[in-house]
Amino acid sequence: MAESAESKKKIPSQEKLLIEYVQRMEEHRTGRSVVQLHLSALRPYNRREAHLRAASSYFDNIIDDMAGQIFILKSGDIFFFFKNEYRGDTDTAVQQVRYMFSDDPLIADEDNSNTIFASWFDAVSQFSDIQHIVQLLVNAEDRRSEESRSRMDARAALKEKQRLGDPLSPEILARMETALQRADLSNLLRRQFACKITDKLSPEQVFSELFISIQDLRETLMPDVNLLANRWLFQHMTETLDKRMLSMLSKTDRVTISGDISFNINIRTIMSDEFQNFDASVSANRRGGMIIELQKEDIFSDLRAFIFAREFAQSMGYKICLDGLTLQTLQIIDYKKIGADMLKLVWSPDLVDGGENVLALVKTMVDTMGGENVALCRCDNREAVNFGLAAGIGLYQGRYVETLIAEDDRRRELMRLKRRIERSSDQDHEEDR
Repeated sequence: MAESAESKKKIPSQEKLLIEYVQRMEEHRTGRSVVQLHLSALRPYNRREAHLRAASSYFDNIIDDMAGQIFILKSGDIFFFFKNEYRGDTDTAVQQVRYMFSDDPLIADEDNSNTIFASWFDAVSQFSDIQHIVQLLVNAEDRRSEESRSRMDARAALKEKQRLGDPLSPEILARMETALQRADLSNLLRRQFACKITDKLSPEQVFSELFISIQDLRETLMPDVNLLANRWLFQHMTETLDKRMLSMLSKTDRVTISGDISFNINIRTIMSDEFQNFDASVSANRRGGMIIELQKEDIFSDLRAFIFAREFAQSMGYKICLDGLTLQTLQIIDYKKIGADMLKLVWSPDLVDGGENVLALVKTMVDTMGGENVALCRCDNREAVNFGLAAGIGLYQGRYVETLIAEDDRRRELMRLKRRIERSSDQDHEEDR
C-alpha cells in the first residue's frame, strides 16, 4: 500500500503533461491544430468533475483513432490537440459540449458579452500563441497550488496552536458566551445524512443531522483557546450553543429545513424556555420528523433528569436518540430500559476484532430496537458498512457514506446529461427529416 501511495504522488499533473506535450510538439506541428474550451468560466455547479468527464468523452472517438490528445486542467479548461483532417469531428464534439452547457451564462450570454467558449489555433502559424497561453495557465496553477499549500500550512499551525492554547476558564467562557449571542452561526451549521445502504452500496437518505462545527467555531471566535480543556465548562458552553441552534431552527429564513432532521442538545436544554419557544414554532406534524440526540454522558450523569426530559419530549411527538454508544457501553447498559426511540453506535475496529461474540451482541441490540432504529456513525471506510450490514443495522453516517452519496449524485448527473443529449440528438434527427 505504501508503494501505491508513493507512486500516486509521482503522477504528473495535467498541467505538467500539457507543457511537456507542447514542447515535444514543436518539431511535429504540421497538419495539427488545437482547441481550448474555456470551461473554467462556467459556473461552479456546471464545473464539477462529473461534468468535465462527460464533456471530455465527446472526444473519445478521435482519441481512439490516434488522431487527438486531450488535457483537462484543474481550472476546468480543456485543451484538445488534433490532426487537421479531423477538424469536422472535433468541431462536432465542441458543439456537443457547447449544447451540454447551453444553460450556463458562458454560453447563454456569449453573443452579448466578451465571454468565449472555445478558442482555435493552428499549430504552425500560431504555435508561439499556444506556447504563451499554456505557459500562463501553468504559471497560474503553480501560484494557486502554492497559495493552497500556504493556507494548509497556516491551518495546521493554527490547529497546533489551538491544541496547546489557553485552557477554557470561567472568564474566557463568559467572553465566549457573549460572542455566541452576537455571532451569526448559520455559516457554521453543518449537515450530515443518515442513510440506508443496500448490498450494492447504494445510499438512500433517511434523515439529516444538523450540528454546529465546534472546530470551525473555535477558529472563528476563540482561535487561541482549547475549548475541550475543561469538560464541565465546555458542557456549559454547549448549552448556550443549544439555544442558538434552537433559535436558528425556529427561523426558516436562516436555515433551510427539508425532510426529517436530528439535532444534538443537552437534557437541561429540553427543559428550558428556549426549547418551549422552539416547540411553539414547530407544527405538530413536523415534530414526528425531528429526532433529539442526547449524549450518553449527559444521560448517565443524571438519569432521573433524563427520564423526565425524555418523557416530556416524547409526549410532544419528538423522537429521542441515545447517541455515542460504544462496544464498552453496549456491554454495561440496559438500553431496553432507557426508553429511547433510536440508538447510535460509534464505529470502531474493535467491533470487527471482537469476532462472533461482538457481532451477536450487536445483533441482539438490533433485534430489540429494530434495525431501522439503529444507526452506525463515524463510518470512515467500507469495513464499517460491511459490519453494519452483517449485524442488520439499518442506518449509516460518516465520511464513507458521504462519499457514496457524492458518487450516487455523480451517476445521476451523468444520466441526466446523457438523456439530455439523447433528446437533442433525436430532435435533430426529426428536423433533418
